[in-house]
Amino acid sequence: MSAPTKNAKVGPEVTGTSMRARVGDEILVRGTAAGVVARDGEVVGLHHQDGSPPYDVRWAEDGRVTVYFPGPDAYVRHLVSGDAHVRAR
Repeated sequence: MSAPTKNAKVGPEVTGTSMRARVGDEILVRGTAAGVVARDGEVVGLHHQDGSPPYDVRWAEDGRVTVYFPGPDAYVRHLVSGDAHVRAR
């Protein structure tokens, strides 16, 4: 079995400059310890038609909606498939 190539995308998560989201996707922000999610929320609004940042995010911990500019510690989990929307929480 060969090792993944440097540019291979693993799983449904997208990070960095290629980040694109749709309404209903989940934003996860990694914590300071490996494997710990510090914050998560649902994308409830987009500012660009192509799904690039920033996003309006409803945060799970308090329900507040904020404009969010993701950093390198954030990733999108796509929860929308076709016409069916699945809520992040």
